[in-house]
Amino acid sequence: MIRKLKSGEYRLYSRKKDASTGKRRNLGTFSSLEKARQHEREVQYFKKH
Repeated sequence: MIRKLKSGEYRLYSRKKDASTGKRRNLGTFSSLEKARQHEREVQYFKKH
């Protein structure tokens, strides 16, 4: 899940909420939407391999 911040950057959050905190985990902040999408693909690939 990617959200745009007020600063203009994009932050990648986990798809599921953390059971202990009830919030989504921050998986990184990126300067562009394309960089955030690329990292999301890398995360999903890593989870399966």
